[in-house]
Amino acid sequence: MMISHKALEIPPFIVMDVMERALELEQKGEQVIHLEIGEPDFDTPQCIKDACFKALCDGQTHYTHSLGILELREAISEDYERTYGVRVTPDRILITSGTSTAMVLLFSALLEEGDELILSNPYYPCYPNIIKYVGGVPVFVDVLEEEGFQYIPEMISPKIGSKTKGILINSPSNPTGNVLSDKRMEEITRFSPTIVSDEIYHGLIYKGETHSILEYTENAFVINGFSKLYAMTGWRLGYLIAPQEYIRPMQRIQQNLFISPNSFVQLAAITALQEAEDDVARMRETYDQRRKFMIRRLRELGFGIMVEPTGAFYILANAKQFSGDSYKLAFDILEEAKVGVAPGIDFGSNAEGFLRFSYARSMENIAEGMDRLEDYIRRSRG
Repeated sequence: MMISHKALEIPPFIVMDVMERALELEQKGEQVIHLEIGEPDFDTPQCIKDACFKALCDGQTHYTHSLGILELREAISEDYERTYGVRVTPDRILITSGTSTAMVLLFSALLEEGDELILSNPYYPCYPNIIKYVGGVPVFVDVLEEEGFQYIPEMISPKIGSKTKGILINSPSNPTGNVLSDKRMEEITRFSPTIVSDEIYHGLIYKGETHSILEYTENAFVINGFSKLYAMTGWRLGYLIAPQEYIRPMQRIQQNLFISPNSFVQLAAITALQEAEDDVARMRETYDQRRKFMIRRLRELGFGIMVEPTGAFYILANAKQFSGDSYKLAFDILEEAKVGVAPGIDFGSNAEGFLRFSYARSMENIAEGMDRLEDYIRRSRG
């Protein structure tokens, strides 16, 4: 049988490989501390679960409009106006089954074969993989550790060419946890007619403010969803905000590939936006406590953190003094210390020699993981 090149050439998501190996170890009776995966350990807030249960009991189990339930799109519109002072009409919003689906729709509608999209390096691994899957070409800007891995505008200019269709930004960022300053965000809009802004970690910021790209330009695509802020990873619900002319083309792709997101999940998401603010505040405060603790412990162990991350729930720490091969180091830590961490190479060549740590797990798990890591470093140094 001839397997397609598209299927054979798509790279693995290495973080998932780490997690799946960790699960194999757990099946053998090992206790693994999971610091590799970006999944909140919190349960979904009760008000959201109650809303989902009510929707199911009320028989809300059928197809919805392919753009998504109007009431949810209206709630998202109200949320962006309340949070950022920007007005987005519901007809510019498309609800998706998670943000990965949103990326497939967006990149399919934006990119012709060979068109380029500029990304920072390091990056979320699925960006270039999905871009290439739909025939696009990712073009990388090697951002600097000492700059907190933020774009420097003058580094973008040489990457702009006749095939450039846009610039992708992700703030707060995966894998770095850093937040793009409002000044740099505004400057970036001057380089490209189109900005793609992944805002999935908005609401998870511990110093300063998060800004939406829509504060600076309407000619932008926003990717967002409910997985991270509301601890709803398994619910698989995201959305796109897009220029009006792109909505119908993406809707047609949605109709053919995905039809519509789950009806009862969409109804629960309305409650998330309107009633879960106190729950989110409690989770955010807990994340901040974990963030401070993990930064301190990693520095004590000899990891480099030049600029403290202030968003999401990740720390990209320099581990070059321990190994230049982050893949080998991550799997060695997993096998020897039973701690799951993400190798930097998964996030691009510019993250080689780094490890990504997630503080989305409990303080007890993080403390145990740091203690095991300390023992591992002591043993490996003889």
